[in-house]
Amino acid sequence: MRLLLTLFTKELRSFFFSPIAYVVLALVMIINGLSFRAAITVLEAKPQTTSIVTWTFSSQWFWLSYFFVFPLLTMRLFAEERKLGTWETLCTAPVRTWQIVFAKYLASVVFYCLLWVPSLANFAIFQTMTNGAAEIPHGALLGTYILLFAMGLFNLSMGCLASALTANQIVAAVVSFTASLMHFLIGLFIIYFQRAETKAFVDFVYYIASVQHIDTFTNGLLDTRPLVYYSSLSLLFLIITHQVLEFRRWRV
Repeated sequence: MRLLLTLFTKELRSFFFSPIAYVVLALVMIINGLSFRAAITVLEAKPQTTSIVTWTFSSQWFWLSYFFVFPLLTMRLFAEERKLGTWETLCTAPVRTWQIVFAKYLASVVFYCLLWVPSLANFAIFQTMTNGAAEIPHGALLGTYILLFAMGLFNLSMGCLASALTANQIVAAVVSFTASLMHFLIGLFIIYFQRAETKAFVDFVYYIASVQHIDTFTNGLLDTRPLVYYSSLSLLFLIITHQVLEFRRWRV
């Protein structure tokens, strides 16, 4: 446990010492601010049947920044170690491979969670400035952040695997970005398959499509199936990452 904590602290500290982390934080804050402002504009125009939570996290502004977060956070996790030649030193240290993987992954998860704190502050400031006149469904807001956490676990695990497969950070970032984007784009084909009357496949797409999960949770509905889905895939990708690194470790 002490070794794991040491590795985790080292990785988390490296995030705050990296300029890329602050670029990601600034990007997320700006895009989330624009998304929140766009949601307010929609609600000001005319009465809506959906809440500000739905308009904020279902907007194009939100998805614009979402896919860039994961490759930027994970591209250096393992690729940088191999590029700098420190992977061999780490492999010969008295630590297990799973401790290395989990420490790096946990550090990226913690920093990912910190990215969403400013967006949560937007809702608190808005409610304070309106003196509670504009209702914010706290259940839907809580459910949305739970889903964002689960989706983050999944996408970060794919980024870890991408970083473990190559020593080039750019390649790792491209692979991670492509994997996250392709998973999201599956949901956009739902209308086509509905017209084709392939109901079984449409139900399957609804089960795995991130855009549908966001729509469900932002409307105040808590569905445990997406949480199990993302958690299971996160574990799977971490196991594969462990196997890849274990193979490389024995080759050192």
